[in-house]
Amino acid sequence: MPTRDDSAAGPRSCSLCVPAPHYFPVPSSLPSKETISTATSNLQALPRSRSAIPGTPGRMRLLSAVLVALSLFLTGVRGNHTSRTCIFQTLNDSDKGFCKGDLEVIYPNVGDVSCSYIPKCHGYRRQISRDWGSPHVRYAWAEKHKKYVLVMVDPDAPNRANPRHRYWRHWVVTDILGADLRVGKVKGRVLSGYVRPSPPPHSGYHRYQVRLYAQPAHEHISLSPEEDASLGSWDLKGFVDDFGLGYPVAKTQFLTKYYED
Repeated sequence: MPTRDDSAAGPRSCSLCVPAPHYFPVPSSLPSKETISTATSNLQALPRSRSAIPGTPGRMRLLSAVLVALSLFLTGVRGNHTSRTCIFQTLNDSDKGFCKGDLEVIYPNVGDVSCSYIPKCHGYRRQISRDWGSPHVRYAWAEKHKKYVLVMVDPDAPNRANPRHRYWRHWVVTDILGADLRVGKVKGRVLSGYVRPSPPPHSGYHRYQVRLYAQPAHEHISLSPEEDASLGSWDLKGFVDDFGLGYPVAKTQFLTKYYED
């Protein structure tokens, strides 16, 4: 049976033929603020597809625009879901009552944690327990030429229900100039080096209290050999009384717990 050479017949015309849809690549991610209207307007600059059916180009462009816009919208929703802002829960009235004097305790990334819980999101609890060094402590009302004593303790060691090792000493610095405190610098004589807040597993939330005292003029403050030998079960009241520190000029606290709990 003879065969037909289609190649010699020239281009064929067909009133019902529709070219394969032309798909445009969709970006894998866009800023979450990209809107459908922006995505649609961007399509106007794309090349048009040809079609033998009258009216098909408009319908194809509209369908492509809707599909691309829907894809961009869903991408934005996923982006918003994964980059949600951390919520800093404020303390209850009882714990909030401890905070006096607008003392700021500032850690990297998370900022001022005064009078709040450390959130678990973004790994903040792990970082405060394992990575970050001592915070900046700012007291805007400090007198420039006066000296201050900074104390940081955990009153909930080993847990809040049974704090038999209260107070656990985390940081003691004396001879801090008010001028430095105004800008968040803790520069002075370190009696007890900074120890990161590291609550034991399954011990619940621990309070980490930062207390600032006015240092009496010409007073040389130190820890006894017994105090220096151990961080736990520190007699904070005895320390304050021995050196006449009185009531803190400012104090605050933040709460955190074991980062995997």
